[in-house]
Amino acid sequence: MRSLIDILDLSVSEIDDLIKTANDIIDNPKAYSDRCRGKKLATLFFEPSTRTRLSFEAAMYELGGNVIGFSEAQSSSASKGESVADTAKVISCYADIIAMRHPKEGAPLVAAMNATVPVINAGDGGHNHPTQTLADLLTIQREKGSFENLTVGFCGDLKFGRTVHSLICALSRYSGIKVILISPEELKLPSYVKKDVLAKNGIYYEQTQDLESAMPQLDILYMTRVQRERFFNEEDYLRLKDSYILDPRKLKNAKSDLCIMHPLPRVNEISVAVDSDPRACYFKQVLYGKYIRMALILKLLEEAGK
Repeated sequence: MRSLIDILDLSVSEIDDLIKTANDIIDNPKAYSDRCRGKKLATLFFEPSTRTRLSFEAAMYELGGNVIGFSEAQSSSASKGESVADTAKVISCYADIIAMRHPKEGAPLVAAMNATVPVINAGDGGHNHPTQTLADLLTIQREKGSFENLTVGFCGDLKFGRTVHSLICALSRYSGIKVILISPEELKLPSYVKKDVLAKNGIYYEQTQDLESAMPQLDILYMTRVQRERFFNEEDYLRLKDSYILDPRKLKNAKSDLCIMHPLPRVNEISVAVDSDPRACYFKQVLYGKYIRMALILKLLEEAGK
């Protein structure tokens, strides 16, 4: 049974095909409005989510399917001690495909190993968020036309940011990519990502704490929030939460065609004054996320039906 747990589960050609399908959905939505009639998506969200959960639900409804599930662990039998494996086996009896978010790394993989329907990882702790990465890639493709020869700046929480880890993995397979890592010392990209992804694939990267000095060379700026829920103590969070705040002044030396991205939710790391800048792409990312999830649901259901 084919599931999506890590972005590297998909080949470059498969990602290209998903992007092609998503673009066709954008151009011809009516052609897809009945493709999942009679199918059910189960959304199993063991930690809070707005965009990802509603994006999956909107995607399935717009394909003509139905949605069941829960939006917090307290609403499920996990509150009674049921294991992820058992939950996956049970939900497989009710649904044709599962989207799962869980605070523990590896939980969606355990679900996929026990489910009899496809499982999509909708975020597991600080580890992976492959469908956000697909949304990011669709955004880059539509804004830049290509994934090659881009200088990408990742700014903010690079230690716990699962969206950052997944996108770096995805971009490492394209040529001419340069990565600028912008973060406080305490939130630097984990060494295993630098070693096993960047260095292993020969990707040039720099580390800096200075956003403004890096700005002129960036084609894409990927901002992230400092995530309160990943910290062990409030004091460290409060000390680091305002490390980087993007405002119009910081953009004065940026390229005219810079693409500003953010996986959202935003706290205060991007000033609302930036929202009207034509380079701001983060709300487009939200919309593209729905279309790429529609394409992914179709792909996994079609493969499950073979």
